[in-house]
Amino acid sequence: MKYYLIAGEASGDLHGANLMKALKVEDTNAEFRYFGGDKMQTEGGELVKHYADMAFMGFTEVLLNLRTILRNLKTCKADLLAYQPDVLVLIDFPGFNLKIAEFAKANGIKVCYYISPKVWAWNQKRVLKIKRIVDHMFCILPFEVVFYKDWGMEVDYVGNPLLDEISLFKPNEGFKAQHQLTEKPIIALLPGSRKQEIERLLPAMLSVMKDFKDHEFVIAAAPTFDAQYYHQFIGDKKATLVFNQTYDLLYNAQAAIVASGTATLETALFKVPQVVVYKGGTISIAIARLLVKIRFISLVNLIVDRKIVTELIQEDCSTEKITSELKAIVVGEDRNKMLDDYGDLHQLMGEAGASEKTAKLITKYLA
Repeated sequence: MKYYLIAGEASGDLHGANLMKALKVEDTNAEFRYFGGDKMQTEGGELVKHYADMAFMGFTEVLLNLRTILRNLKTCKADLLAYQPDVLVLIDFPGFNLKIAEFAKANGIKVCYYISPKVWAWNQKRVLKIKRIVDHMFCILPFEVVFYKDWGMEVDYVGNPLLDEISLFKPNEGFKAQHQLTEKPIIALLPGSRKQEIERLLPAMLSVMKDFKDHEFVIAAAPTFDAQYYHQFIGDKKATLVFNQTYDLLYNAQAAIVASGTATLETALFKVPQVVVYKGGTISIAIARLLVKIRFISLVNLIVDRKIVTELIQEDCSTEKITSELKAIVVGEDRNKMLDDYGDLHQLMGEAGASEKTAKLITKYLA
């Protein structure tokens, strides 16, 4: 079978690679073509466009980069028609992927969607469009099954693919020595993989260092940027950069400051107490506050449907508030409570195997 996959950011690249690996087990003749990243490339097939040229977040950022986005859509549509896959597999990234799903459906290409768009957060009526243009939806968050059922759509719950990746992780025992780290406890900084995220969040994260002189600060750097890019923010501060070793960093960390997104869930699954931060463009945030209908922004809190981790958004994402929240989870009762609450999260998440389950279902539906 010929599979065309589209992942538009780092987390999608990770999940896409794991899905490709599982599809090759189910279908020994599998051929792949995709929009994705380095991890998907390691699984073979042909990369058409790297997600580094596609990841724009927020309403303002999308408008500023509209020409690039439209060009990417045009490229994808033409390539999809030329390749004529047996199935299009879309991975999250709804702003782009729902447009491609509509195009594919109109051109007789089967559409599978892996990792549901967050339609439960805002403009829920988009489900009606999804029912029309998506043949099969595979969800990774437990509450999404009930949400879709309420809208009259049957979906498959496959568990969360992060559990797959974490189950395969083998710690690098030489991690600290490799990066010349001392025996001081580590505070991990995860500022995200998008340029806009890093530029807004990393300075705020680094600003707390003066109050944690007995800790090492280590930044999980995105592979799409080089060290020189990060050093413009680090300056003369003693913060260490690590590339492609986020799980080793979390494995060794005492606490973390994390950009809202998939990384909050990864941090929780590694049982690292965290402060979640987010800053967007002023206009983007104003629009989001009018449209978004959810109580939380972090996946940790959303899944358990209560506050486990503190979320510092926009003006609350300040040196003083980050410092205060971080001090509370480095030691003490707040730290212990968060670790206990992580146990509830683990129970809701279930077991590993999302990639394998999804691959089996896709090949079954194609058959």
